Amino acid sequence: DSVLFDMSDAKRQRREDEPSSPVPASEVVGPVNAREFPRFAGFATFARIPTQKEVENFDVGILGAPFDSGCSYRPGARFGPSMIRQSSRLLRPWNPYLDCRPFHDMQVVDCGDVGLNPFSIEKAVKHMEEEASKVLAASRSKRMLTIGGDHTISLPLLRAVRKVHGPVALVHFDAHLDTWDTYFEEPTTHGTPFRRAWEEGLLLEKKSIHIGTRGPIYAKQDIVEDEGFGFRIIRSEDVQELGVQKVVDRIKERIGDAPVYLSIDIDVLDPCHAPGTGTPEPGGLTSRELLMMLRGLVDINLVSADVMEVAPAYDHAELTTLAASSLCYELLGIMCKQIVK
Repeated sequence: DSVLFDMSDAKRQRREDEPSSPVPASEVVGPVNAREFPRFAGFATFARIPTQKEVENFDVGILGAPFDSGCSYRPGARFGPSMIRQSSRLLRPWNPYLDCRPFHDMQVVDCGDVGLNPFSIEKAVKHMEEEASKVLAASRSKRMLTIGGDHTISLPLLRAVRKVHGPVALVHFDAHLDTWDTYFEEPTTHGTPFRRAWEEGLLLEKKSIHIGTRGPIYAKQDIVEDEGFGFRIIRSEDVQELGVQKVVDRIKERIGDAPVYLSIDIDVLDPCHAPGTGTPEPGGLTSRELLMMLRGLVDINLVSADVMEVAPAYDHAELTTLAASSLCYELLGIMCKQIVK
């Protein structure tokens, strides 16, 4: 008989490997066992974990945001969530850097995609906030991870997070500031979410930071206004000069013990590491640098996160989607270390 999902195998493997885990194995449904059912087969939930409908309770929900109507250059990020899931088949249970098993030490589920209106940014943003609020309400830890999708969607996600956690510190990895005012007189786009977030009181004062920004901007005033919104900037060139550890130290100094929302635009990576994105900028971070930075942030109070702007049509050999799924894995590891203490 063919078997698409064998969740009992996933749980049985955990009981044998982790008998002293603080979370009872009977309460956790992990990924399909890749040593029993090949990773290239079966349905592509994120890392082949169960869906929300298959598990009664969960700690972290992964939500897809297939939307790119707010992009200003190359479209295609609406296909990001499905391809991030596809590439996540390669993930394995044990994270040796963070010393945890995020899919077994806590319950992670794939909540599917939100059916966002591709013809109305206003309706899509409202719908995204509603669905994100439902996931946060259902999560035992009140945490979620969103995969996208253009950066417009971070605004409704921050609105949903504020209802649960209050204003947050924003740790923003991106080639661009995303604090511009409008594009073609439109206030809600992928280049404006964090200006709107500041105006709406979603962010804590003087607690937010951009990492990896680079390239030309519209005017010097852009930097002045960004500083006025309470952001600090660590440019891509600064990462090269300072090194990963000093960058991590500066991020931690900035956010302190505040609740943190961490947002990654995949274009923070150099196009040689992530060609599949809408507004690529040369001179970016390496995937190794970004992964090391996330691991260095393991002790922050991460309440939710997103990985955005993955546009698979411009990708090569899954470089971008593999990077995105690996970043998601590290973010889940950080959450796991907070939830399971």
